[in-house]
Amino acid sequence: MRQVEISKVAKLPTKYGIFNIQAFKEGDREHLALFTDNLGETPIVRIHSECLTGDALSSKKCDCGEQLSFAQEFIGKKGGMIIYHRQEGRNIGLLGKVNAYALQDKGFDTVEANHQLGFKADERTYEIVETILEHFKIKKIRLLTNNPKKMSSLSSVEIVERIPIRIVSNPYNEDYLNVKKSQLGHLL
Repeated sequence: MRQVEISKVAKLPTKYGIFNIQAFKEGDREHLALFTDNLGETPIVRIHSECLTGDALSSKKCDCGEQLSFAQEFIGKKGGMIIYHRQEGRNIGLLGKVNAYALQDKGFDTVEANHQLGFKADERTYEIVETILEHFKIKKIRLLTNNPKKMSSLSSVEIVERIPIRIVSNPYNEDYLNVKKSQLGHLL
């Protein structure tokens, strides 16, 4: 297993139910596992990449905050785990993300903006996700995602089912979602 510091497990009551929470510190990044008591043999798992603007500030430029809320409600009812993957802005960080937003304000799409800043369309890696799943001895999952890269990036677990996330677009994220579908292959 990778060099990762792991916290104790604590209870986290939320508006979607009572979850358990555990932190995984890898270098200077701290990721979270939010999970129910009833994980089961093949749990539903959401790998949610951090999006401060969507998750905490309710941005309408993306669908991230709505996906997180959907996942919490869905997993709160059915059981499973959310891995809060701390790789902000497809792993370009807040500074890069805000600069990408500024380019998007000038007409660049999300992929073009990343390229203009010298980044790939998606800089995320998923090794820590596999480490977290290994910690919980999870070998098979039902993955709650629209992102095929998340499915192909997990080699240590079997994905027995992909569960789609359905979010209604708005005037601010319609083009963003179209780019995710047409250029990044998201299954929307």
